[in-house]
Amino acid sequence: MPTNEKELNAALFDQLTLVERIERKAESGNLEEVKAEIEFIKKEILRKLYQKPPLVNE
Repeated sequence: MPTNEKELNAALFDQLTLVERIERKAESGNLEEVKAEIEFIKKEILRKLYQKPPLVNE
């Protein structure tokens, strides 16, 4: 479990990278449902990543 906002952001960037790699593969197979699900997951990750206010007030 991340202990601060920087670690949480790093974990979210890792998740985002995985989703983008899967998305790239799905595009070559014309799998619309897969792409829709990936887009949904991607939005969830971005919502966490760019939250306001930040987790820690500095």
